[in-house]
Formats: sequence, structure tokens, C-alpha cells
Amino acid sequence: MPSIAENLRNIWRIHELRQRILFTLGVLFVYRIGSYVTIPGVDARILEQISQNTDGGGLFGLFNLFVGGAFFRAGIFALGIMPYITASIIIQLLGAVLPYFQKLQREGEEGRRKITQLSRYFTLLITALQSIGYAINLRAGDTAQAIVVGPTAFMFITVITLTAGTIFVMWLGERITEKGIGNGISLIIMVGIIAFLPASIYNEVSREAGNIFIFLIEVAALFAVTLFVVLVTMGTRRIPVQYAKRVVGRKVYGGTTQYLPLRVNAAGVMPIIFAQSIMFIPSTFASFFPDSPFWQAIGNATGNPFGFVYSALFFIICVFFTYFYTAIAVNPQEMADTMKRQGGFIPGIRPGRQTSEFIDSILTRITLPGALFISFVAILPAIVVQFGILPGFAQFFGGTSLLIMVGVTLDTLQQVESHLLMRHYDGFMKTGRVRGRRR
Repeated sequence: MPSIAENLRNIWRIHELRQRILFTLGVLFVYRIGSYVTIPGVDARILEQISQNTDGGGLFGLFNLFVGGAFFRAGIFALGIMPYITASIIIQLLGAVLPYFQKLQREGEEGRRKITQLSRYFTLLITALQSIGYAINLRAGDTAQAIVVGPTAFMFITVITLTAGTIFVMWLGERITEKGIGNGISLIIMVGIIAFLPASIYNEVSREAGNIFIFLIEVAALFAVTLFVVLVTMGTRRIPVQYAKRVVGRKVYGGTTQYLPLRVNAAGVMPIIFAQSIMFIPSTFASFFPDSPFWQAIGNATGNPFGFVYSALFFIICVFFTYFYTAIAVNPQEMADTMKRQGGFIPGIRPGRQTSEFIDSILTRITLPGALFISFVAILPAIVVQFGILPGFAQFFGGTSLLIMVGVTLDTLQQVESHLLMRHYDGFMKTGRVRGRRR
């Protein structure tokens, strides 16, 4: 059995894979350097002092996490890739209700190109609107005179800079997907999240300096949670599909049994992102009524991400959005129609409507444990904070950050595994089961 060192040497021997990995690392390095470049007209030193007094909670704290801290630093990549993610979500939701987008989704490669182009246009529009709001916040905030020291054209310069920065980050992500290894957009988000990990570990170790055993227990708990997240992320329910034999000339096609994999967590991290956006709405409305005790009570209850009310509502909303997004992402009727056109059928189930109903019933059953687990992972940071773990380190115990890191890592390992197997190597993890490998 080859060791990890031998597997790494095999990766380095493959010229194409080596070039892709080096290209990906180089692009990610450029992205991290750009996140520290401040927008023209902003006093970076004053802004850093203000950012140190910010708790980093709420939707802005989540946004700052995704862009690697550039949001609170007023960097040229302050909006990061998030406008593109928002545009992609809007396009995907429109595909569930508008016939035009449904038609594009069924047109194959040509339809995907049109959807990608529309996503870019939406990204440009969303980035322009968000950059205007970002510039207004820098100018009109309580410390605006200390932050903005630039010319009178600060608004115009900020909008152009942030829009160009987001388009450039989107271009970097597409280059990684095309010439690198892994999904570029996802890798950029993951790198921004990982950028917070060293400082969070350092703060936690400093706090537990007198009792390192407690820190080791925390690390072991984090490792166990990560293992369970990997298990659920890779978990599938395989439905056997039988294909009838077809004789074409002298060749016989079909007659084999394949499997239709239904993921336990088909919605991925999207339910948590939707739920966090919904939970930010009450506190936003409460800020409009500072003199109302009723709205202030609601704002205090829903504005504390580590409180009981917030966690309970967050859990329920995550379960709802898991079913909602699964219904959008997975279409049993389309699966049944595709299976029928290709001459496939599920043993004991008639093709057509009964197959669609059978797939839908299986999907509903396996989505329930997946929804409960993902919702529990979403509120896990609030739970571990009650045991004395610092909020910065607690966010890696669950929520969006952990799910993104696990999902992106598995997808990247799958691509590395594919490159190794194509060249007759044993793969990166011979004793494991990376998605895409079947024993």
C-alpha cells in the first residue's frame, strides 16, 4: 500500500496535474494579496482600529468571513465573489418558476453558456448596487470623517473599484475551474474562510494556555464533527435501475444494472445561507424603530446568533429551506422521463408517473435526517459557545464555514483522484472512499 508521501510524489510526477495545482495556488495567492489592498480614499489605519471593535456577528460578519476579511478592511475585493453567488441563486430560483429559464436548463451546453452569461450580467448589476451602499456606509457612518479622506469623487471611485474587483475575482474563479484544479468559485470562498482559522486557533490557545488539555478536547470534538459532516455530505441512497437490452447491428447494448444516487444532503449549504439571510431581517426592521420597545425586544432576540431564540428559529428555518431547495435542485419527474427515454426502469416500479412518485417518496424520506443534521450543524456554534469556546473558533464547529470547507475539499480530492486513476495510479487515498471511486 503506497504511503501518503508516495501519493504526493505521484501527484508531482504528473506534469498536467502539477501545473494545475501550481496555477491554482498562484491564482489564490493573487486573490489574497488583493484582499489587503484598500479602496482609494480610505484611511486603512483608522478603519483597522474600528474593525477591531466590531464583533463580526450578523450578516455582515458572515459576509466578511466569505471574503477573507476584506469587507471590514474596505479592500478592493470587499464584495468578493458573493454578488456572483447571489446572481447564481436568483437564476436558479427563476429556473423553477419561469419557463424561459427552464428551457435554458434543458438545452445542454448551449443553455448553460446562456445561463452563465446572464449570471454575469446580474453580477454586474448586483455589484454596482451593493458598492453604492458600501460607499454610502463608509461616508455616512458615525466615523465617516475619520475613514474617508479621499477626493469628492469618492463615491464614483468606490463603485468602479468594487465592481471591477468583483468582476476580476469572478474571472479568477473561472480561470481556476478551466486551468486549475477544483471549482474556482468554491475555492475562493474556502480560502477566505480558512484565512480566519490561524488567528482563531491562536486566540483559543492563548485563552487555554493554562490548561492545554481542554484545547485538545476541543480539537478532538472539532475532528469528530468534521467526520460526521463528511459522512452526511457523501451519504447517498442508491436506487437500482435496470436497462433493457437493445440490439444495434451486431452489438448488444443495455441489459445492465446501474444505480441512481440520491444524496442525503442534496441541498448542500444553501439552506443555511437562505436561513441566515432571513434571520437578519427582523434586526434590520428593529433598527428602523429605535424608540419602540416591541421592535427592540425582537431585534435583541433575533440579533444574537448565540441566543436561544435565534438558534430555535434558525433550526426551524433551516429544515424548511432544506426541503425547499431540495425540491428545486432535484426533479423526480425529469429523472423518470430521462430514465424512460433511455430504456431504464426501477425493478418492480412501472416507468413514468409511478417511477416519479417512487423517487419523490425516497427523496422525502432521506431528506428528513439530512435536514435535521444540517440544521443541527447550523446551530452548533451557538451550542459550543455555551461551553466557553470563543466565538471566532466556534464558527468552525459548524454552520456555513464547516460545510463549505468539507464540500470543497471533497470535490477537489475527487478531481485529484480522477487524474491519478486515469494514469493508472492507485489514487490519493487507497484505503478511503472519495466520491467518484467505486470498489
